[in-house]
Amino acid sequence: MILRKLKSILAFIVLTRFSVSDQVNDMWSYIENKTKANNLDLKYLLRLFLLLLLINSSYGCRYFQGKQSVNNGKKEQEFFSYIPLSGNSWVEGDYSATNQVVSNDGVINCNDSIKKIKIYFMAKNTGAIKIGLTASVSKDKSLLKLSLNKESKVVEINSTNLKDTLVGGFKIESPGYQVVELEYINKKGTECSTITNLIIGSDELINNGLYYVKDDIYWGRRGPSVHLNYEVPKVSSDVTWFYNEVIVPKSNDILGSYYMANGFGEGYFGMQVNSETERRFLFSVWSPFKTNNPKKIPEDQRITLLKKGKDVITGKFGNEGSGGQSYRKYMWKTDTTYKFLLKIKPSTNNTTNYTAYIFAPEIGRWELIASFKRPKTSTYLKRPHSFLENFKPDMGAISRKVFFTNQWVYDTNGVWHELVKARFTADATARKQARLDYKGGVERHNFYLKNCGFFNNSTDIGDYFNRLPIGTAPDIDLNLIDKLSK
Repeated sequence: MILRKLKSILAFIVLTRFSVSDQVNDMWSYIENKTKANNLDLKYLLRLFLLLLLINSSYGCRYFQGKQSVNNGKKEQEFFSYIPLSGNSWVEGDYSATNQVVSNDGVINCNDSIKKIKIYFMAKNTGAIKIGLTASVSKDKSLLKLSLNKESKVVEINSTNLKDTLVGGFKIESPGYQVVELEYINKKGTECSTITNLIIGSDELINNGLYYVKDDIYWGRRGPSVHLNYEVPKVSSDVTWFYNEVIVPKSNDILGSYYMANGFGEGYFGMQVNSETERRFLFSVWSPFKTNNPKKIPEDQRITLLKKGKDVITGKFGNEGSGGQSYRKYMWKTDTTYKFLLKIKPSTNNTTNYTAYIFAPEIGRWELIASFKRPKTSTYLKRPHSFLENFKPDMGAISRKVFFTNQWVYDTNGVWHELVKARFTADATARKQARLDYKGGVERHNFYLKNCGFFNNSTDIGDYFNRLPIGTAPDIDLNLIDKLSK
């Protein structure tokens, strides 16, 4: 009787906390038979009790490494995915606070004000799952509430070493991005909890349909960058001028966004949201010398500034290639059309001049941003494109959208050509399916791009879009505009 009660208690502890394998059940039967056969006393049962506690602990640590379950006499493998919080979590409602608690080591919360963390992953299939955490606490214990699809469970973290801990069973109800909310319900500021992974236990079908940021954490947190590659009509000769218009819809002027209008083979020209109080028109040209450190560029391969416009700041840039950079601080507005004009023309001694102009409706005239000379280059416009990117990792959980419209190029024969066809592409983060929150398309006369925010229904990379033509070329005196850079 005592043995049966002891077995029942320990079985409940072990099976409800860790769902151990068939080997433990076999051990139960072995110990019970040996005890009955040898009329063993309570001292021996106490030793068995301690032994089983050790087994409980050992199997608990290994629970999320994979197991088999029996269904209708058939063994089914259970699969586990470790989703790193370093690349897939943000502080709810205060994304600027994310860098206080999310690092390459996961979520480390010692701050009373940080109450809820959101963790994102994409699930292509539905069904029952188990969720666990790899977590530890600096001292005492920490109570966490984990929620998915309106179902919540509370788990206690009481180990000072990182340990896999089962939270419980949940259900993925519909395909798409899933949001797991992690809430601290007894945070008193006296302990620091560390959580490195969200663990998903499921069958093979669900496991194979999970998508999340696994590596390249910095780029994964920034989210996918998306591009429009414009098709220049074949009847065009070499292109010297590239015209484009940009409209950022209301509430889509998200901190860290770069709405790049006039991209070309050697640089880019567009507008950014740099802070709550600063926005920019940015124009950059890469050096032909490939390096991320502008100081390493040889003298004969450096970008030369020919002229800059009023209030324009110029200098060097690095990290993503190196070259010459110019920007003008300007608080541009949403739901407003800004016009971008770029001239690219070969010059003497195997060099090319690149000149950028901006038309802001609040000012009402064309203004020069800057003109640069690129050495070891003789080219006209190549690869006209636009893109949308987020350059602040902490803002990667917020969606943003931009319209690009009325694209035209002007060739060496003096003819304007409208660009009405574009191919949709995306960066490595999207291509390797670390993030699937990206989209592009057409709304009447406008192309659009959208990224970040963990929305569903992404656009197929490589799709072509055709916008409705406007049919009226830009009314611009290019000779007059040209004089601004002389």
